Amino acid sequence: MGRPLRVEYAGALYHITSRGNERKKIFLDDGDRKKFLAILEDYHDRYGILIHSYVLMDNHYHLILETPKGNLLKVMHGLNGGYTGYFNRKYGRSGHLFQGRYKGILIDKDSYLVPLSRYVHLNPVRARVAERPEQYRWSSYSGYIGRGKQYPWVEYSWILSQFGRRRLGARRKYREYTEEVLKKKVENPLKSLHSQVILGGEEFVKKIRGMVTGKGLSHEIVERKRLLEYPPLEEVTKVVGKGFKMGEGVILAKGGRARVALYLAQRYTGLSKEGVGESLGGGPL
Repeated sequence: MGRPLRVEYAGALYHITSRGNERKKIFLDDGDRKKFLAILEDYHDRYGILIHSYVLMDNHYHLILETPKGNLLKVMHGLNGGYTGYFNRKYGRSGHLFQGRYKGILIDKDSYLVPLSRYVHLNPVRARVAERPEQYRWSSYSGYIGRGKQYPWVEYSWILSQFGRRRLGARRKYREYTEEVLKKKVENPLKSLHSQVILGGEEFVKKIRGMVTGKGLSHEIVERKRLLEYPPLEEVTKVVGKGFKMGEGVILAKGGRARVALYLAQRYTGLSKEGVGESLGGGPL
């Protein structure tokens, strides 16, 4: 299996998800959850990360964290590794606790931090372990709305500042914003995910592509192909048609030239076989 792409830079913001191996539980009691939060606090202090939101479910966790020093790999290696060591010692086990490497999505802060924070805080409601998000203890939500403990290592201020200058009013508006999902359907912000690793607008995607292009990244990195710039499918078919001195319709008809067009389309557009086939209106190849 290919390794996920990791893009690090000072000030990067990520949505991090890590699941238990074979979807098994990674938190068996409240002591485990407290230990994980203690490690998270330690890494906040040690590496200067900013933790905007979190939720600890039974077999996975979500974090939204910012890395002013561009040190995500070091932070996550220590966080998951340190907790795994604790868990294995406590329960007399060995081996991996988490399912492969964590998933990290780069986030355009201005456009997506607020809706993604709401998404994270509503995890317990979607999982049907709580009717309302403030009822779930192991989340940063209650601290946001003033209904629970506020930790000094959670960065409440940026998100709340988007809802007003006065803390009391901002808390109320953030709660209303979050809980409106309980009354009506709101689109999942992750539906706008680009290349499976970026959540942001065109300029943000262009910026991240610029960081990746030309880098000597391993072929094992699965998202590399999705992030590179490719010519559109129409351009490939036109070039093939020009080379064979035939119209596009003839090129895409069954036969040898069609196979040439399909081969080049898959090779140079970055589309999969299924994507090429569907784009040409013939279903998966």
